[in-house]
Amino acid sequence: MDILYYLITACIALFMLLAMYDGIYLHVWKYQLHTREESYFEHKTHTIRAILFPLIVWLLVINNDPISFWIGIALVGVDLITLGVDAFSETDSRESIGGLPKWEYITHLFANGFHFAAIILVLATKVSITETGMMLSETFIPSSAKEVFDFVSVQAIPGAVLMAIIHFVLILPFGKRIWLKQRNKVTCC
Repeated sequence: MDILYYLITACIALFMLLAMYDGIYLHVWKYQLHTREESYFEHKTHTIRAILFPLIVWLLVINNDPISFWIGIALVGVDLITLGVDAFSETDSRESIGGLPKWEYITHLFANGFHFAAIILVLATKVSITETGMMLSETFIPSSAKEVFDFVSVQAIPGAVLMAIIHFVLILPFGKRIWLKQRNKVTCC
């Protein structure tokens, strides 16, 4: 079981690094998708996914009760639908800036791959298939791998919440005004 916890931890960490680079640097800083009329819908889908991520981590990864598990699974479904809508809208959203660059597309592939691999691996630690059906595991064997996994999962929440707040504030008119005022003061990057 230790290998699963190490793999989940690696997937969550790699997803967060790629998502931060993509979501903050590329989408907010470099391309400022929230300020482009044609990209505004894409920014909204990113905001929904940014809000869903800490909820999924909290409910599906950190909590260990059946209600949290099923709500977490439902949110994963919403996340998948939102991802599909986002991917479908990106062609039109990025047309004015020459389309989605290949390297950013590759970043999206890897980030989402790590994101959903972590979810599948979490399910492997929480679900048992028996002759009578599916059961949620209620027993967790303490190990250093599980401790690392728990630590990283809990540490993911503040950064993920901050990313969700930033995305949400940039939907609001006053958030855009503040962003543009402050962003125009910086001449690098």
